[in-house]
Amino acid sequence: MGYVIGVDVGTTSTKCVLYDLKGKVISHSNKGYKLYQTEPGMAEEDPDEIFSAVIATIKEVVINIDTSKIKFVSFSTAMHSLILMDENNRPLTRAITWADNRAAKYSDELSKNGLGSEIYAKTGTPIHPMSPLSKLLWLKNEKPTLYSQAKKFIDIKSYIFYKLFGIYKVDYSIASATGIFNIFNLKWEPQVLNLLNIEETRLPDVVNTTDYVTGINKEYSDILNISSTVPFVLGASDGVLSNLGVNAIENGVVAVTIGTSGAVRVVVDKPIIDPNEKLFCYALTKDKWVIGGPVNNGGIVFRWVRDQLFNSEFSYDQLTKMASKIPAGSNGLLFQPYLGGERALIWNAYARGSYFGLTRQHTRAHMIRSALEGIVFNLYSVMCLIESITGKPARIQATGGFARSELWRQMLADIFNQNVTIPESFESSCLGAVVLGFYSLGYIDNISEVKNMIGITDVLRPNADNAKIYEKLFPIWKRVTESLEPEYKMITEFQQDL
Repeated sequence: MGYVIGVDVGTTSTKCVLYDLKGKVISHSNKGYKLYQTEPGMAEEDPDEIFSAVIATIKEVVINIDTSKIKFVSFSTAMHSLILMDENNRPLTRAITWADNRAAKYSDELSKNGLGSEIYAKTGTPIHPMSPLSKLLWLKNEKPTLYSQAKKFIDIKSYIFYKLFGIYKVDYSIASATGIFNIFNLKWEPQVLNLLNIEETRLPDVVNTTDYVTGINKEYSDILNISSTVPFVLGASDGVLSNLGVNAIENGVVAVTIGTSGAVRVVVDKPIIDPNEKLFCYALTKDKWVIGGPVNNGGIVFRWVRDQLFNSEFSYDQLTKMASKIPAGSNGLLFQPYLGGERALIWNAYARGSYFGLTRQHTRAHMIRSALEGIVFNLYSVMCLIESITGKPARIQATGGFARSELWRQMLADIFNQNVTIPESFESSCLGAVVLGFYSLGYIDNISEVKNMIGITDVLRPNADNAKIYEKLFPIWKRVTESLEPEYKMITEFQQDL
């Protein structure tokens, strides 16, 4: 008997799952933390609050087991975070998250002057304020004293491993999402380092996603009751590990995720650059790469619907029940779900949400359904671009909080007009991290062994009548988005002036 631990350090919470050696869930824990938004565009988190959540969740899942039987701990973390560390290895800043838009001016400049295209062609990270590249340009120009004081520029996983082991390491996957890392030679890109006026030594050492370290600091070894000989696997980013965790790693198998945000991704055997510069390309391992598009606006839009159109006393189940009584297409009510700017496909930090086609006949129930449909339309637009590069999907695997909703699952199948498989696997990024750990330490010969761990799957087939309705509406939805794009920056500036 033995145990393994998968830790997923997300944007809103850290999740930890304890598995047996066959990938069966034994226990799990989830701890949230605060998002600091005290000025326009800000989206920061306290790295020590996140680290405390990591320690608390691991401690909670091992409380009833013999910890001498723990074989390894493996990590998944959110991408694009940035922390500045001082000469005493203490944070000069909070963790600036992917959702922070304050670097929009500098990503705009890169896009306009052509340098952004050159950088994208080497790094595979679309030019957007989400990326550490844009954040560092913003800090260099607007907070030069702080910038010069930084000994290290790191991500949240590097911070966690520094606290646990006293080292600065980052895996290929997280590095490949910075906009600073060359995905073809697996090194920090000199052109970007020169632009930022920093040396490679001010960034963490880059290692494979299967690398691991031992020798956890005694303080945390004692707190967790975990031996210092237990390997801690660097792992990868939450996005690519979600693909692994739902068994979407074969060519042509697409993973669709809707959590707080969302994404559509497919695994390929080598780095691929999108000529439209709208898709990312991030590492899973040295031999497996993930291309796709992330969206800011997933379940967080549903939360807005609940809190602002109803109130927080309504459950999500109650809202979906109301929406299920409305026909597909919401009687012609369309929703652009851009409540927090947007990444794929429009890559516009100024994007704003809107209802289109509203009449006196539309009710709040229509507005619920239209919002859910808008989220899926947005993801489908990403799917269409991926399909133009990799071909029609052989299979779609879906995961995330939305998968608990029968309405939302069916809506995905109807709008994509394709069968959608929902794996039973619990916390796909945690499972993905564990599978990478199994592979790293020789428990399995190939990461494709995940197929034996995801459990029962549920297959949803599209409703032909609904699919026809969505086929008519999607082009209208897309044209509305395109027609509004020129106005997004002006309305955002108006809002900020207030």
